[in-house]
Amino acid sequence: MKENTLDPEYTIGEIIDRLSAFDRDAIFRMAVNPLFAMEHTAGAVVSTVDPQGRTVVYLAEGGEQLGPLPKSVAVDLTWHEPVEAPPRRRRSATGNL
Repeated sequence: MKENTLDPEYTIGEIIDRLSAFDRDAIFRMAVNPLFAMEHTAGAVVSTVDPQGRTVVYLAEGGEQLGPLPKSVAVDLTWHEPVEAPPRRRRSATGNL
């Protein structure tokens, strides 16, 4: 099974294996577009045969964009670097009110 590789080709068996580690009642969402990370609902699942004769299965986005992907998810996907707020400097009082 692939583990955070750049190879985008996963078999259905590999996806089933990865998903089987999660609670079957968990909600499934899709993370889309690393540069402007958003979360979407999942839609239809269809298959076809590619020019090499391989069966290819497609999962469509469900048509509903839910909003920005949680920052922690973008970091876990390695789409974004973990960023911490810069330390705050204590400011001195500036005059009387």
